[in-house]
Amino acid sequence: MNVLKFGGSSVANATTIENVIHIVEQQSQQQPLYVVVSAMGGITDLLLQAGEEASVNNENYKNTLAEIEKRHLEAVKSLIPIISQSAIISKVKAQLNTLESLCEGVFLLSELSSKTAAVLASFGEILSSYIIYETAKIKGLDITLKDARDVIIKTTSSKVSIDYKETNQKIKDFADSNTHKICLFPGFVARTQEGEPTTLGRGGSDFTAAILAAAMDAEELQIWTDVSGMYTANPKLVKQAKPVHHISYQEAMELSHFGAKVIYPPTIHPVLEKDIPILIKNTFSPEDQGTLITRKVEDRKKPVTGISHIDDIAIISLEGSGMVGIPGFSKRLFETLFLENINVILITQASSEHSICLAVEASQAENSKTVLDTAFEFEISKHKLDAVKIENEVAIIALVGDNMYHHQGLSGKMFSTLGKNNVNIRAIAQGASEKNISVVIANKDIKKALNILHERFFEVKTKQLNLFITGVGNVGSKLIDQLQQQNKYLKDKLRLKVRVVGMSNSRKMIFNENGIDLDSWQEHLTKGEPANAASFFAKAKEMNLRNSIFVDNTANPDIAKVYKHYLSESMAVVTCNKIACADEYHNYEELQNLSRKFSASFLYETNVGAGLPIIDTLNNLIASGDTVHKIQAVLSGSLNFVFNNYKEGATFYDIVKQAQEQGYTEPDPKIDLSGIDVARKILILARESGNIMELENIENEAFLPAESLDTKNVDDFFTSLKTNEDHFKKILDAADKKECRLKYVAQYEGGKAKVGLQHIPEDHPFYNLEGSDNIVLFYTDRYPKQPLIVKGAGAGAEVTASGIFADIIRIGKK
Repeated sequence: MNVLKFGGSSVANATTIENVIHIVEQQSQQQPLYVVVSAMGGITDLLLQAGEEASVNNENYKNTLAEIEKRHLEAVKSLIPIISQSAIISKVKAQLNTLESLCEGVFLLSELSSKTAAVLASFGEILSSYIIYETAKIKGLDITLKDARDVIIKTTSSKVSIDYKETNQKIKDFADSNTHKICLFPGFVARTQEGEPTTLGRGGSDFTAAILAAAMDAEELQIWTDVSGMYTANPKLVKQAKPVHHISYQEAMELSHFGAKVIYPPTIHPVLEKDIPILIKNTFSPEDQGTLITRKVEDRKKPVTGISHIDDIAIISLEGSGMVGIPGFSKRLFETLFLENINVILITQASSEHSICLAVEASQAENSKTVLDTAFEFEISKHKLDAVKIENEVAIIALVGDNMYHHQGLSGKMFSTLGKNNVNIRAIAQGASEKNISVVIANKDIKKALNILHERFFEVKTKQLNLFITGVGNVGSKLIDQLQQQNKYLKDKLRLKVRVVGMSNSRKMIFNENGIDLDSWQEHLTKGEPANAASFFAKAKEMNLRNSIFVDNTANPDIAKVYKHYLSESMAVVTCNKIACADEYHNYEELQNLSRKFSASFLYETNVGAGLPIIDTLNNLIASGDTVHKIQAVLSGSLNFVFNNYKEGATFYDIVKQAQEQGYTEPDPKIDLSGIDVARKILILARESGNIMELENIENEAFLPAESLDTKNVDDFFTSLKTNEDHFKKILDAADKKECRLKYVAQYEGGKAKVGLQHIPEDHPFYNLEGSDNIVLFYTDRYPKQPLIVKGAGAGAEVTASGIFADIIRIGKK
């Protein structure tokens, strides 16, 4: 025979009860069944709520009772034919009348004892089991209803301690007299040895089923719930979580202890002793395989079986020199908590014996502090111990698995994965069996921690990146197009799942934790909330997503100022905005230090040469021990485009306008033509070479007339180009006379740097540099005469976006 238990969600209403009866009917055709049912979903909470309301003379308890009555009567009227409803409704109302009288007594006495609360809570199972029994009987099932209080006996009303000898005998006596194929029991309820009604506590219906299964030597205990088994993590928090089809009793106990509410620890003990398998099934998807729990699991390759957590706990810390080497100190500590019925969830103590840290439920934290401060009052008064400290709003996350035993590096992988995503570990505990590694973290980090650990241990083939993009103009929109175009390639070839979860322009910003639809991002953005750099960062921090990357596609100095905040939260930063890296040296250095300190990538390849690997090449030279002596470069694709196309028959104004329209210049072309943009680029290369240099140290030989440099807006700047055409014509004629070409060159040598327009002769590597191309010559110890050359397209929204994309991928592949 099998024992089947159906939880509250499985019997929540008439429709779900029909499903339960169908499952029971099918299985009863194969073997006899004992069926245990919970109260209708949410009813137990309502019953206890009514009791609490009545105990404080809140007449709202009558409304709560009315809701309880409504739900049960609606179920009866939906399940039972009208001709049979009268008698059944009468019995249900009789129970509800008794319940009402009980609450009236609580209201009059203004007191709710634990015994009365247990009686109140039992009504849910009594009512649901009766309704299900009558429905199944009308449908023709061979069924009987047995009150579990007649067979399950507790030794005390306050703890889940079963008198198994008497209980097993009563169950067997009932079995000997039973002639029906299906026996239905209300779960959760029991009696004490003195005959008083009581309950089995949290998970009591599971426990009822396990006691019956063990007493009857059942072939299998089935727990029917609203999920398809025990999952690798909480599927409500980790979308990629999957059912574990076969686990051991010990793994199930570990996972259930740490918050996997599919099954409760006491359930496992009775059946474990008898080696009775437990099968977790989904009432709403009975065809799903579910989870089978047995003593041993063969042929499992993964070391970690699941990740679980407990939230809303508190850390209690007791420390001081008075603890060191004192025998019996721990005994006093835990005995004090035991006498107050305070459950300790986790314990950790340093080998120095200077401190003990333990976790309790948050609701018990203040009481724990009070009783411990009292117990150690003498030691605290003599300053041998500090007063007990409480840290609230923390949670425990645990890796669980039988195969973790002696599996090297698991702890390191767990800690490094959390650390890279700025999840701080407050305490660590691991048993000698090595089947559980537990860490205490902040409550706010639960979702992120679960997801990154699940990704690390169960989704090693795919890594999810969450992008916060600011700036969606020329470069930003091209980047979004490339992300959308390469989405499938990234998943299939690089195992990267890239989502844009935040987006901003200068006016609006939007966020979507599940990913912004890139087919209609423009429409969504127009409906967004008002944008500013600080608010954008605050929202990104609040979302607290794993593998977060901030992408700056602007030239905005205010946005550059917030990079340090992202890095301090372990969010990577990718930017084409040169302002941060060309800022004062101490700010540049601070960003580098924050990147290292918080293991957050800070990548800015596109600061120099758009999509060209100039900074990466330079960094590789330095990292491999080479020394840079000289850099010569054409670093402005826009200026190269301008002077390559400025010839007889064209005005300087026309060429600059064309460069702007084709996206080669900044929105304000004066930034390019003034040389400040090139100065920033050579400054960045000088700093990457190991030189401490400021922007004002760079000699800038401007070719623009003073009138152009002094303009206040873009329109005035273009007007000045028209009025000063003769000035630019003279520059061009001077180069033509020498049979040279004009190139705006940046040079770094001997700790000094300069930028300016130069005449390039025909035999120079820069002479044939076409279009908007950039070129960089690195002269180093290894390349003293023939420089290392990096050359290619150095301007344009498309190539800049591709460089940003490459930096994002580089982070994803780490």
